[in-house]
Amino acid sequence: MVIPIHDKNPVRRTAYVTYALIALNFVVFLVGPSASVVGSPSPTQACVQQRYFVEHGAIPYELIHNQQLTPAQEPRIAVDTNAGRAVCVFTALPHKVPFVSVLTAMFIHAGWLHLLGNMLFLYVFGNNVEDRLGRLHFLLFYLVGGYIATYAFALLNPGAVTPLVGASGAIAAALGAYLYLFPKAKVTSLVPFLFFIPLRFPAWLVLGSWFVLQLPSIQHLLGVPTDTTVAYVAHVAGFIAGFLYAMAVTGRRRPGPPAPPPPPEWQRMRATSPPGRGPRGPYDPYGFRVAAWSQRLS
Repeated sequence: MVIPIHDKNPVRRTAYVTYALIALNFVVFLVGPSASVVGSPSPTQACVQQRYFVEHGAIPYELIHNQQLTPAQEPRIAVDTNAGRAVCVFTALPHKVPFVSVLTAMFIHAGWLHLLGNMLFLYVFGNNVEDRLGRLHFLLFYLVGGYIATYAFALLNPGAVTPLVGASGAIAAALGAYLYLFPKAKVTSLVPFLFFIPLRFPAWLVLGSWFVLQLPSIQHLLGVPTDTTVAYVAHVAGFIAGFLYAMAVTGRRRPGPPAPPPPPEWQRMRATSPPGRGPRGPYDPYGFRVAAWSQRLS
């Protein structure tokens, strides 16, 4: 419905972890086979890309059974290429640890739009969540959120052998936490059906509408076409996990500004000295005389 591009929600410290995660996602993407695919890929490019996903992505069947697929179970993935529909067959896949594949899958993306969309959401909303939780806390929260989202999808699709890739499950956890922590923050968003005019909406509307549109039942009700390549269940699970975690461990009220420094010693002495007897301060060289004269006048 809308594309968030900026939020009016200043932070107190630089979000180094958020920026590092964005940079790492770009680096992994650029060294992978997907970066060279522009437009419709050739059959060779498509199958090399799919093999990369099978090797490093998270496969629900492997996660549930905690073992790698046998050669007989390896998926035969049909892909669209510039030469028509092709079926990719993989042989001699290297050994992988299913639990670790969830971590590697978080940093792999299927294309430029997939990567840029995820990183935009992480850039807009991740810094404030990091600011509230703290850097190390946010990093653990992000990774655990990705694991929860991926395993939730696997539990509901235990026989699926198509690999999951992308950071959207972990980012969804950050979105859920942001919604709880900053529901009234103003988010500048582009509205596609209004010719991409930038408008400002409260976070509860932007993130709430995003969450609702992840529900297939709502998509069918609104007539929104469902993309079968998107793991909506992972988005929903990550979002709910992030929201509940923020509710459990944080308060909604933001910490106030730091307390002002204590006054200099000479000011404290003057405040407690009788009239006419206070010490002279650096900005009031005649303080003693003025105080004494005032006392005689009274």
